[in-house]
Amino acid sequence: MTFAVMAVALALGAWLAARPFLARRPARWPLEPPDTRDDVARAVSSLRDLEFARAAGTIDPADHARLRARLEASAFARPALDRPAPAPTRTFVVAALLAGIAAVLVVAALPEAAGDRAPGATITGSVPQGAPSVADLEAQVRERPNDIPSRLALADAYRAEGRATDAVEQYRAVLALEGDSVPALNGLGLLLFQSGSVDGALVASERVLALRPRDADALFLKGLALYRMEDLRGAVDVWTVFLDVGEFHPAAPMVRPLYKLARERAGP
Repeated sequence: MTFAVMAVALALGAWLAARPFLARRPARWPLEPPDTRDDVARAVSSLRDLEFARAAGTIDPADHARLRARLEASAFARPALDRPAPAPTRTFVVAALLAGIAAVLVVAALPEAAGDRAPGATITGSVPQGAPSVADLEAQVRERPNDIPSRLALADAYRAEGRATDAVEQYRAVLALEGDSVPALNGLGLLLFQSGSVDGALVASERVLALRPRDADALFLKGLALYRMEDLRGAVDVWTVFLDVGEFHPAAPMVRPLYKLARERAGP
């Protein structure tokens, strides 16, 4: 509210400052003298057209004589300078006024839009706005235990913090509410693989692929599990599909050398 009042006050001050310029009689732009370098060419061209019209019979002889005399008389006459055109002072003042108002509004709104900033950080802010903290997500889950998106978000947050046990608990809670939740199965499968349960990761990925045959996350995890189990041929088959559908997947750069090695080791 304070910024809005400031913006209005500054805009009003700018308007009052510009009023004398808007009321003043506008100045005139100086005009350059006419360029007469092409007068001869223009006169010759006009006379040629006039003679062509006379030869073609499309102009009355009296009109021909009158127009020829006028062309010959005015070919090299210097026309009087037109009255100078008004300089667009008013336009400049109004444009500057509008630009000033816009700048004030931007400056007033920028602190709120930029969010919190760390010392020395850029004005765009360094603290993401709108992303709930783990505590916020925990409160949401306590308030709405059956809210699947909140539980998935909390599980992902736990996993990002390295709290694997808490993340597994949330993924399992989601699966209890929705047995075919692909995000929960993928998240749980990845945690199982990281904990050393390769068989559990393989089961989770196969369950996802039964629901969504070309799911990139599940293809990546299944290929990784098969590679760990020394099923190189199976890993190659799965990763062939993965590299097709997951070309830009974050894990693709890691899979490519493993895929190449698995193909070489698996043989023809």
